[in-house]
Amino acid sequence: MQFQFATAAKIVFGPGTVNDVPSYASGMGRHALLLTGRNAGRAEGLKAGLASAGLSVTPFSISSEPTTDLVLQGAGAARDAGCDLVVAQGGGSVIDAGKAIAALLTNPGDLFDYLEVVGKARAIANPPVPYVAVPTTAGTGTEVTKNAVIISPGHKVKVSMRSDLMLPRLVVVDPELSCSMPPEVTAATGLDALTQLIEAFVTQKAGPLTDGICREGLARAARSLQRAWENGNDRAAREDMCLASLFSGMALANAGLGAVHGFAAPIGGSFDAPHGVVCARLLPYVMEANINALASRRPNSPVIRRYEEMARILTGDPYALAAQGVEWVKRLCRKLGIPGLSILGLTRQDIPGITAAALRASSMKGNPIALTEEELFHVMRKAIS
Repeated sequence: MQFQFATAAKIVFGPGTVNDVPSYASGMGRHALLLTGRNAGRAEGLKAGLASAGLSVTPFSISSEPTTDLVLQGAGAARDAGCDLVVAQGGGSVIDAGKAIAALLTNPGDLFDYLEVVGKARAIANPPVPYVAVPTTAGTGTEVTKNAVIISPGHKVKVSMRSDLMLPRLVVVDPELSCSMPPEVTAATGLDALTQLIEAFVTQKAGPLTDGICREGLARAARSLQRAWENGNDRAAREDMCLASLFSGMALANAGLGAVHGFAAPIGGSFDAPHGVVCARLLPYVMEANINALASRRPNSPVIRRYEEMARILTGDPYALAAQGVEWVKRLCRKLGIPGLSILGLTRQDIPGITAAALRASSMKGNPIALTEEELFHVMRKAIS
């Protein structure tokens, strides 16, 4: 048995912990680039706290999913201001942008020198400036992953900048920050976390450490995602979902993902589609395709037993079979209002191009079994309808 595990240098979890960020950050640098989402006002408390701790602060808004241009603008603003520290408070887009910007501040060359698929995929040679990640949503888990997902508009694809050195110096997860998420964001981010836990549990690189993390995360998501969606002020449910998200990030960073995220990369790069919604719509059909392919071509695979174990965690039925786990996911997606991908503009004419791009995505390599082109087409046809 061999496996590796890497995560953020320090993780702080709990209600009110966002108030501790300035004291931690003051020992990491003198001038912080403070990244926020569209609503910069949500981070005014953190901005004031950083200033009170003696830090100079340069704010920068990540107003959309990070594109190559937006990341370069953020890095330019940080260089011009002389920032030696990056602090990000926001959703997955904000935190991903922060990882990339922190790395670009200490590594020479162009962003495309370091991007996978569309760039040169050069290794990050120098440690990034210290980076503090404060997530405000419960879904991506990107605060504990080693890659930044960036849209390359010219190539119409989402790609990664990746290195163990890009793991944040400090992660602060305050569940209270997630209570303001509206139901549709709660659904999309929560289903993203669920997808990541499911894929990491059956991926080819799954190991005993990520298995335990996935089991715990799946149990929490199963009991709390719908509750958080129904009542955003349910503090216990919000805490569960923040942990599920955190665990999903830890798991995917070390075990990888699968076909859902293989598809999500080109779809997200070509269409204005919320990542969590895309993943949620694809998830049950990818699960179904994997289970059927394993039963047909590798009937003795231990992954079939993993799908059965997962079904029992999700349903609470100790005798559930793999197919019942798929049905549980379908029901949850219907309950949370996940639409077909056609509503995002996808048509059947897009399937061949998306499938071809998905097969080149790094996540597809982790799928528990290689799906045929026809099986992948079938997944997309069901997800679009």
